[in-house]
Amino acid sequence: MAAKRKVLIIVENAVVPPDTRVWKEACSLRDNHYEVSVLSPRGKGYEGGYEFLEGIHIYRHPTPPEGNSSLGHLIEYFSALLWEFLYAWWIYFRHGFQVIQGCNPPDDIFLVALPFKLFGIKYIFDHHDACPELYLSKYSDPGLFYKVQVWLEKMTFRFTDVVMATNCSYKELAMNRGGKDSADVFVVRNGPDLRTFKAVPPNPALKYDKPYLVGYVGNMGSQDGLDILLDVALHIKNSGRRDIHFTCVGGGPAVPELRQMVVQKELQDTVNFTGRISDEELLNILSTADVCVNPDRPCEMNDISTMIKIMEYMALAKPIVQFDSKEGKYSAMEASLYVDPRNQIDDFAAKILGLLENEDERKRMGEFGRRRVQEELEWEHSVPNLLAAYERAFSKRAS
Repeated sequence: MAAKRKVLIIVENAVVPPDTRVWKEACSLRDNHYEVSVLSPRGKGYEGGYEFLEGIHIYRHPTPPEGNSSLGHLIEYFSALLWEFLYAWWIYFRHGFQVIQGCNPPDDIFLVALPFKLFGIKYIFDHHDACPELYLSKYSDPGLFYKVQVWLEKMTFRFTDVVMATNCSYKELAMNRGGKDSADVFVVRNGPDLRTFKAVPPNPALKYDKPYLVGYVGNMGSQDGLDILLDVALHIKNSGRRDIHFTCVGGGPAVPELRQMVVQKELQDTVNFTGRISDEELLNILSTADVCVNPDRPCEMNDISTMIKIMEYMALAKPIVQFDSKEGKYSAMEASLYVDPRNQIDDFAAKILGLLENEDERKRMGEFGRRRVQEELEWEHSVPNLLAAYERAFSKRAS
């Protein structure tokens, strides 16, 4: 009888199991007879250093303090890397593994895998974010730290045996910029799991005594465009509309500043930020929303990246308003209206209002999006490529 295949998944910037992509990957591998260990940082509600959850070993290392300066970021990344290195060896001696899967950002997890490659262990790079583009979307400064991002990405691709790309744009990046053979790159999209991500009955109380609710879910950083959404909400309010509420779900470094902006713009009666909430609360809000939005700031990073929130909106049959972007349009197609980046505020507001005033169009777009997720984009359609990527990695071990 063949020995059981064992893998270690390392994720640095999110907690598991709340990181839904990593958890879906781990569960799918488990369902296909892999023994799976996952290593992530600790986080609120997930402070335990180890738990065995649904047949998966989850290890969590201490969370380094979040850096707010160049030196702070260096300390944060070095601390995380050191913990990952120590825990990886502990997991190796306790459980063993033949493959390490590193989930970026950042692009430094290959350093943890390097010494293990001496023992024949293969490295799969799960490419969540294009880090050089992500850096420019935040800082717009192609200086030293940008060059470090470019070098880390180059070294990641060099020492990677197999790449799992979240979309075709990232596959092209792996092949053209990373020099990877197409046979070593697999598109594993991050669709919602429709077994658990289901609409619930709308709750009118979540509309704050207004007829319409606009919903948003996602991380909130400088590149995510929530400041644009606040300007859109202000534009709509100043036009005389007092019948629309905006609820923004999620956490991130920009949340405190955004809440201050709500006060400064006198939008307390129009916009609220929930912070991180349970999946049940999230589904209640999005299921109640009449329109969902994606205000990701137009930039190269957002143009080539796939946002899971788009498929989540579609899974709940919600019409979407977002900026015109390559991957955003591929995901949503007719489930979304697309804003002209040259006329951001006026056009975004006009498209939200146009949908709110046309119930039939909202229903048509929502039904299209739901069908598209069911037929092409839900997680189960990604599992074959996930398994194929692992088959490729294990075939390299045998060769």
